[in-house]
Amino acid sequence: MAKKKVALACSECGSRNYTLTENPNRQERLEVKKFCKYCNKHTIHRETK
Repeated sequence: MAKKKVALACSECGSRNYTLTENPNRQERLEVKKFCKYCNKHTIHRETK
């Protein structure tokens, strides 16, 4: 069975910079502070559908 992938989008510019494999046990959406190459700084990235 293939694992689902989810995208992480920057909260400031909205670009989808990162992808992760989904953890089926997690209930809430993931929020991680990562570097955005378009904003050129570290911002909060949120999980998108």
